[in-house]
Amino acid sequence: MAGSGGKTLGNSCILLIVIAGMERFAYKGVASNLVTYLTDVMKMSNSAAAKTVNSWCGFTSMLPLLVAPFVDSYWDRYPTILASSFLYVAGLVALTSTALTRASSAANKTSSNSSFLFWSLYLISLGQGGYNPSLQAFGADQLDSEEELPSSKDERKSNKKSVFFQWWYFGVCSGSLLGITLMSYIQDTFGWILGFAIPMISMVTSVVVFSCGSRIYTYRESEAMDYKPIGNMVQSIKATALKLMNRRITLPNKSDVTELELQEKPLCHQNFSTNEGLVENPKSGFYVLENAKVLLRLLPIWIMLLMFAVIFQQPPTFFTKQGMTMKRNIGSQFKIPPATLQSAITLSIILLMPLYDKIMIPITRLVTCHEKGITVMQRMGIGMFISVIAMASAAVVETRRLRISREMEALGAHSETVPFSIFWLLPQYILLGISDIFTVVGMQEFFYSEVPVRMRTMAFALYTSVFGVGSYLSSLLIATVEAVTSSNGRQSWFSDDMSEARLDKYYWFLASLSALSFLLYVLLSACYRSRRDLDLDNENCK
Repeated sequence: MAGSGGKTLGNSCILLIVIAGMERFAYKGVASNLVTYLTDVMKMSNSAAAKTVNSWCGFTSMLPLLVAPFVDSYWDRYPTILASSFLYVAGLVALTSTALTRASSAANKTSSNSSFLFWSLYLISLGQGGYNPSLQAFGADQLDSEEELPSSKDERKSNKKSVFFQWWYFGVCSGSLLGITLMSYIQDTFGWILGFAIPMISMVTSVVVFSCGSRIYTYRESEAMDYKPIGNMVQSIKATALKLMNRRITLPNKSDVTELELQEKPLCHQNFSTNEGLVENPKSGFYVLENAKVLLRLLPIWIMLLMFAVIFQQPPTFFTKQGMTMKRNIGSQFKIPPATLQSAITLSIILLMPLYDKIMIPITRLVTCHEKGITVMQRMGIGMFISVIAMASAAVVETRRLRISREMEALGAHSETVPFSIFWLLPQYILLGISDIFTVVGMQEFFYSEVPVRMRTMAFALYTSVFGVGSYLSSLLIATVEAVTSSNGRQSWFSDDMSEARLDKYYWFLASLSALSFLLYVLLSACYRSRRDLDLDNENCK
């Protein structure tokens, strides 16, 4: 399946990358411009629409964390993908029907219409909860190595894994780019019925393509058919409780003492993260508890990544609303849909990711003498730092937009559109795209490398859960800031009147929190030891 050099991906991997891109086209075709639909069609306020989008994105990203243990324990990935895609398609069909119903009955403003809209969105979330982590884990299963790639001593296998993640993300970004640019234009120009129907058709097509490729996929025997973390956790807790209840204190006999005195083997640091030894008895409660320890060890790094996820909630919400007030004309007729600028993120990823692989890695390899140029931890940190610069850039641009708006009001000109080109927003989008290349790809590889082999689906769920919790954290920050800034009759920072809103202050606030998160991440990274390092220490100690 792999070509020479161990870095070429097989046909099944390529097909699954294409399918992942089609799914991203469908999802971004809905999510990227959803805030416009909620404000213009559903008549929500700016802050309410932003919180709704953030909550939905958060729920969508959090679900894989709940579904992954069941996929790893009880369900095979292939049927899970098919079942989840059915829910996904059903949600898109329901969403399209809500747009059709609302268009056919303009007078229908009942809450039931809104309720059905939200049910359809959360049905999409349920489908995505099992679909995305299972599809990516299924894609990783197509690689040749039967061993856990990150722990392999063969660097070529580790490099092949890195290539897979990079091309997977390339495919995902390509689909996202088409979804954002094409669907934003269609939704703003031809309406929401067609705007929601096309993503639905794309998702149906991806399911058909996935089913047609069933003959070329690699299906792994479930190494852990008897390994069921949830059931085993219950059994281990029950066994531990019984041991404690029946525990008896006994004194060692003389032979035991003599045996202990004769032992002269030096004590070594016990590495509970390694698979060796633990894999021998996956049913044991010890195995389950040590896997839990591995996840707890990742928790501090996971928390430090949350502010990075919060920043990535701004393009589909406040960045889009910001762009709606700026000069968007190209010529006399065409107006750029504000949501289309989100494509600058994915476009910069698509254009710059090959440069990262072909130019940056060889240069940094000469300096650091590291096989990959920089470590995964360093890669994530660089992306976090660039995201702070992106928010500072957004704050500067918003300050300038407000100044122009107030100058117009002082001259007696009242217009929703400010004579300030929307292209001034491009730097913040491009910077976010560059940060994405470093941090998001690094996150996928990091979590995949650090979790036990039988929890690969959980690895991708951990990655998506960062953005899920980040979405909820973004909603919480919006609610808190709105409550504080709107007290005593003052205008909220998120006022519906964009000439009165103070998004610039909010962007500076996010930049400050992100800078603090980055500094804490640097300190944690200096103390963090990977599973591979712990494995090497354990081998040297034997």
